[in-house]
Amino acid sequence: MQKLLIRGEKELTGNITISGSKNATLPILAACILARKVKLLNVPLVKDIFTMMELLNFIGLKLSLKKKSKILDLDNKNKKLNTLAPYKLVKTMRAGVLVLGPLLTKYKKAKVSLPGGCAIGTRPVDLHLYALKKLGAKIKIKNGYIVAEAKNGLKGNKIKFPLISVGATENAILAASGAKGKTVLLNCAIEPEIQDLISFLKKLGIKIKLVGRKIIIDGNTFTRKNVNHNIIFDRIEAGTYLVAGALIGEKININKIDVKFLKSEIKILKKMGIRLILKKKSISIFRGKRIRKINVTTKPYPGFPTDLQAQFMVLTTQAKGISKIKESIFENRFMHVPELKRMGAKIKIKNQTAYISGTTSLIGAEVMATDLRASVSLVLAGLIAKNKTLINRIYHLDRGYEFLENKLKKCKAGIKRI
Repeated sequence: MQKLLIRGEKELTGNITISGSKNATLPILAACILARKVKLLNVPLVKDIFTMMELLNFIGLKLSLKKKSKILDLDNKNKKLNTLAPYKLVKTMRAGVLVLGPLLTKYKKAKVSLPGGCAIGTRPVDLHLYALKKLGAKIKIKNGYIVAEAKNGLKGNKIKFPLISVGATENAILAASGAKGKTVLLNCAIEPEIQDLISFLKKLGIKIKLVGRKIIIDGNTFTRKNVNHNIIFDRIEAGTYLVAGALIGEKININKIDVKFLKSEIKILKKMGIRLILKKKSISIFRGKRIRKINVTTKPYPGFPTDLQAQFMVLTTQAKGISKIKESIFENRFMHVPELKRMGAKIKIKNQTAYISGTTSLIGAEVMATDLRASVSLVLAGLIAKNKTLINRIYHLDRGYEFLENKLKKCKAGIKRI
């Protein structure tokens, strides 16, 4: 099993080009079930995307990926696709459940394995099923599978989510796109990745509108023409490298981004005293000389993202005083804390809030990745730690970060895969 070896305290300098968004690509791939012929550009070359491609291939789509240009061609010539999404292809990737909505709305039935992914809480699919039932689906959980049926097809409805959920919003959008009549979704997630999905569906001819946290969909309005779509940048990857720059960057230029989708991250970095030079499509960031403590809570977009909580926690170890980070999205997302403590971090957890004492000198150690974002927080800690850090179970990293060690090496980091 591969590991990452990091020699810390090497100042970073250089340019990092941000990849396409994994979390935007996955629901758009699921939406391709509803399309005919699609060309996706700026596709990130990460494990979760390859797994989703395997799943779509199993369902019956033809896919061709040009890795050098990051262009993915999808052809949906089959009149009848397979409506089964098996356990072996969904177990490692939570987004596999997103094929449920489009399969059900197109073929009036679907059988999809309950999903896997990162072990960061229960993350039940209850809200996905709640929305689909509101659209007329009959659903049973049987032998680890979601078995859904809508003999007369799905019908538009008004649906208010009791909690904001990215995945449930995406599945409801996809299902409602093929349903008869109008659907109004209330209390929706409005992440940039969902906005990208809406842009893609509009290209297919779907009449869909986002107003605040409300999404209005006139279903079954496909023109199903050939579609080209450029995937948006990965704001979580961008935020991760911004933290790296704040920790140990002489100067790092983060390129190929859209600053308007990084407002909460930029606001927090400025509060911490980090120097930034902002342009529309790039940010230059410099190492913090006197980093200030923060008090933040993870929230749905446009708030501070839970997917950057672990990374910013590493940054707070270098801030003077006690910082507070409250996790309000997932109930089990402090699994990186014991590993950071092995490196000398002073962190206490109480009632879903982490209290981080700084400034702390981190020391390299052998540590273990527990999920995708936790694993990258250990990389960040290793970059500033004295001596060597060895990170185990880095397959978590490969699920969501494209060429991570290569991008850091270009900025003079002492990092290699062994």
